Amino acid sequence: MNKLGIFINFWENTWNVDHIKYMKKAKDIGFDILEFQAQSLLDMSYDHMDEMRQVAEELGIELTYSLGLDPKYDVSSGDEAVRLGGVEYLKRVVGRIGYMGGQVLSGVSYAGWGCRDVDPVLGKAPLLENSLKSMGEIIKTAEDYGVTYCVEAVNRFEGCLINTAEEAVAYVDAVGSPNIGVLLDTYHMNIEENSFTEAIHLAGNKLVSVHMGDNNRRCPGRGHINFDEIFKALADINFKGRIVSEPFVAKGNEVGRDICVWRDLEQDMSPEYRDKEAAYLLDYKQNMLRKYGMA
Repeated sequence: MNKLGIFINFWENTWNVDHIKYMKKAKDIGFDILEFQAQSLLDMSYDHMDEMRQVAEELGIELTYSLGLDPKYDVSSGDEAVRLGGVEYLKRVVGRIGYMGGQVLSGVSYAGWGCRDVDPVLGKAPLLENSLKSMGEIIKTAEDYGVTYCVEAVNRFEGCLINTAEEAVAYVDAVGSPNIGVLLDTYHMNIEENSFTEAIHLAGNKLVSVHMGDNNRRCPGRGHINFDEIFKALADINFKGRIVSEPFVAKGNEVGRDICVWRDLEQDMSPEYRDKEAAYLLDYKQNMLRKYGMA
């Protein structure tokens, strides 16, 4: 069965949290993976990272990492100082992930997270050129540490560079490294893709991980996305990668602000209810994997 995971900020509305607490919670519920914001690694001592790595090994929980790149580190920037600063920043992030024994970094880590002005004549071609130049340097660090760098296609309101599976595949092909792959997120796909099936088939063996959330950023099955179509398409390509859900359901604080959640999305926002909903999420994905012969 594919490894199944959850993003730590389903429970917390700040990016820096008690990671060990949630490793234990994820394990107790039955998840294989806990994912969290990679930036936090740069704020940790090596002693604390050693402790986290040891706990994860004892629990049998894989840690994976996501990143919404701060625009001040935008590696697609035409400002060479910003671009080079971003390259060095992302090398440091990848190095920390490697130190943790991590295998995957995903997210908007090929350009600054969020919308930006695009030249009305040139379009985003200059941004893409700068991003690919930067990635040619960053990916060498990923190769050195055995980290796979997943470029995530996100909706037009969160980025302009890679919105579709087609654009993600083209980017990966342009980089041409075994340590770069595609991450597709069903929430973003619901906005940008003409067909879930066609997008997943197009990604094919370049698809390393999937983020799975419904149209409203709640758990799969809590909105209107057709997850039968998605799991069938994953079965079609014999997908063996990670499936991580990142439900963002709480307003307020830095996570609610950054993700643009302006109202609480669950009927009960208590930790107990969210634990129950996380268990539902795991069961839902397990059942769909069995239904489509992936378990």
